[in-house]
Amino acid sequence: MNRSEQLAKLKNTEKWDVIIIGGGASGLGTAIDAASRGYKTILFEAVDFAKGTSSRSTKLVHGGVRYLEQGNVHLVREALKERGLLAQNASHLVKNQLFVIPNYHYLSGFIYTIGLKIYDLLSGCLSLGSSKYLSKKKTIEMLPNVEENGLINGVIYHDGQFDDSRLAINLAQTAVENGACVLNYTKVTNLLKDDHNRIIGVEVIDQENEITYKIKGLVVINATGVFTNAIMKLNDAVYKKYIVPSQGIHLVFDKSFLPGENALMIPKTKDGRVLFAVPWHNRIVVGTTDTLIKKQSLEPIALESEIQFVLETAQRFLAKKPTRADVLSVFAGLRPLAAPKEEGKSTKEVSRSHKIIVSETGLITITGGKWTTYRKMAEEIINTGILKGKLPKKSCITEHLSIHGNKPTTNLDRENHLYIYGSDIKKIQQLQQNEPELKEKLHPNHEFTMAEVVWAIRHEMARTVDDILARRVRLLFLDARAAIEVSEKIARLLAKELSHDEDWIRKEISNFSVIAKGFLLPEFQ
Repeated sequence: MNRSEQLAKLKNTEKWDVIIIGGGASGLGTAIDAASRGYKTILFEAVDFAKGTSSRSTKLVHGGVRYLEQGNVHLVREALKERGLLAQNASHLVKNQLFVIPNYHYLSGFIYTIGLKIYDLLSGCLSLGSSKYLSKKKTIEMLPNVEENGLINGVIYHDGQFDDSRLAINLAQTAVENGACVLNYTKVTNLLKDDHNRIIGVEVIDQENEITYKIKGLVVINATGVFTNAIMKLNDAVYKKYIVPSQGIHLVFDKSFLPGENALMIPKTKDGRVLFAVPWHNRIVVGTTDTLIKKQSLEPIALESEIQFVLETAQRFLAKKPTRADVLSVFAGLRPLAAPKEEGKSTKEVSRSHKIIVSETGLITITGGKWTTYRKMAEEIINTGILKGKLPKKSCITEHLSIHGNKPTTNLDRENHLYIYGSDIKKIQQLQQNEPELKEKLHPNHEFTMAEVVWAIRHEMARTVDDILARRVRLLFLDARAAIEVSEKIARLLAKELSHDEDWIRKEISNFSVIAKGFLLPEFQ
């Protein structure tokens, strides 16, 4: 996947069938669905693929245990099916994760066991494993650092765990392999309309060279997540709020706070939220919060109240108590929840289901949803275009379409940090053989190598230090201080590969420094 080749495809195509705005989970999934059906498809992302919400999740592919508690059986059943399909189609990135719920009340074990048995049944033949009751002794054995004081028993269940932005990159590659054109750093600045106020295309600017293009197409899809309202401002004569952003934050800690391979799930914290502590790239991700906010941002910052909530809750359930000094990274993400009809609803009352809106102008907009159901959402979006008479009828084929990199991956395979590249591992290893200097580690405390950086630049359309350290090798999310330390090294390699000068290098280091500070607690910035 090469940006120059994608630009050439844009310039050499007069008219498209499907134009997609937004390069997150929904947009990339829609690009695969459309291209694999045979539609001429192009996708524009204003910054980098998965720059926003789609790189900032809890790293779970799940049915949504708490949605079951709320009685939303349809949403859970759909998500569990998609979880199973994704585990098959991207097996290098999605793993079967065992979760343990420690119980400190006598009835909890019984209640959760029954609820999770229903969860198992809803997953049908795509189940990842059976849930079961655990004794206190077994619970401690499976969660070595769990708080034992007051512990009565436990329950285990299975869900999926994945690397979100790595999946996004693989989706972009899959879309290209199916004939789509995908471009990052290409911003839609206007919607083109005919004399009858019907959308016939978009105006975009390539932010790397300031060249503007007018792109015509049969259908335009708005998949911009938390930035949906901005595109709708270009579309509607009267402004209306279509999404409300909800912020979730995560703290990342050393593996010693949750030794072993099992995850911790607290179904009900003191304010009713769910809390997860999940093993990820040899670290522990703890979250999340659910806070309605007024303004969307590409770089949302964790609120002090959110940091305190996650930290205090983790301290209640872990015997070795994490402190602020132990936080390796803090990241915030915004959920694009479909706006409620009534103002002032809490985040728990706002629907997690996705919603497809077809404007009078013909613009198709997707709001809400989550990573797990991205494929199903994409199928429904393209089907909507067909039902509205904008596209010729063609059947969806993505249910069993393999994602780029897909290969059977065992827990033994995952001991090699390159496992996330799946079928591309041998190519990266070949890079190291051909260019021995690329065997060098990015940072002495982490396994990532310079070969992965070169691979990201040459084959994954990485253009900036942030692209590489945040969304290709994930160092910023795992250890913000280490990411800052290696930023100059990455900037110089980028400059060498992309023919940039010293002035560009200085600006890149400065830009990344500003971004990276947001991943540190205030006292360490």
